[in-house]
Amino acid sequence: MKITLTLTLIMFVQVLFGQKSLTPQWQSDTTLRSPESVWVDAKNKVLYVSNTIAFEPNTTAFISKLDMDGKFIKRDWVTGLNAVLGIGIHKNRLYAAEAFSKSIAVIDIDKASILKRITIDGAELLNDITVDSKGIVYVSDTRLGKIYRIENESPMLYAENLKGANGLLAVGKDLYVLSDGALVKIDQDKKTTVISKGMEGGLDGVVQIKPNEFVVSGWQGLIYHVKPDGSNAVLLDTRDKKINAADIGYDKSSGMLYVPTVRSNSVQAYKLD
Repeated sequence: MKITLTLTLIMFVQVLFGQKSLTPQWQSDTTLRSPESVWVDAKNKVLYVSNTIAFEPNTTAFISKLDMDGKFIKRDWVTGLNAVLGIGIHKNRLYAAEAFSKSIAVIDIDKASILKRITIDGAELLNDITVDSKGIVYVSDTRLGKIYRIENESPMLYAENLKGANGLLAVGKDLYVLSDGALVKIDQDKKTTVISKGMEGGLDGVVQIKPNEFVVSGWQGLIYHVKPDGSNAVLLDTRDKKINAADIGYDKSSGMLYVPTVRSNSVQAYKLD
C-alpha cells in the first residue's frame, strides 16, 4: 500500500511540475568506435550512427546502420570518411560533417556511397548538422563559433559570434543552437533569443520533444530537459561513470531517446516519460 501511494505521489508531482524522466531500455554492441551522433529514421526504422574513431585529422571514420533495438544492420555501412561528427538526412541524402577536412560528405543512402564533398573554406572544426524541411543544411564550426548554411551545395556564413557553437536543430523557419551553456534561437530575420541558459557539460545535442520543449545533452554525461518557460532540469548525469552523452537522437512516435556514449563505444536508449 505504501509503495503504491509513493509511486502515485511521484507521478502526481511529475505531472504537476512538468518533470520528465529517463528509463534505460537497451545498450548497443560496444564495437562502435567513438560514436558521436545518432540520426533517427523512424519511418524506415533505422538508426544511423557516426563513428569518429579518433578525434584527429586524417582519421578514417565510418557510419553504422542499426535497427531500432540497437542491433547492427551493417556496422561499416559507409566508410572512407574523415573524423565524422554530426549527421543529418533529407530525402535520399545523408550529410556528414568531417571535422578537420572542412567538408560535408554527401552520401547516397540507397547506394551507401559517398557522392561528393562540399568544401567550406575557412572552417576549422565542423561539428553538428541539421537539415530543414526544404533540404537546406546547417553546420556548426565549434572552434570559430560560426554557423554555415548550405543551399544547392553552395555554403555561406549564416551566423557568427556564437561561442563554442555545437548542437543545431532546424524547426520550421527557426534554427536552434547550443552555445556557451545556452540554448539559443535564431529566427528567419536572424534575431537571436536565449531560450535557456546555465547548462553545463559541454553542450552537444538538442532535440525537440514538444513545441517549445527540448532535451539537450552535455558531452561529459549530462541530459537536460528544457521546459517551455526556459527553465531546465537534469534528467541524467553519468559523469561519475565516465559515460559521455554526445549528439542525441529522438523518436517522437515511441518517446525513445538515443544517446551516443563516445568513449564507451555504444549507443544507449532511454524511454522519455
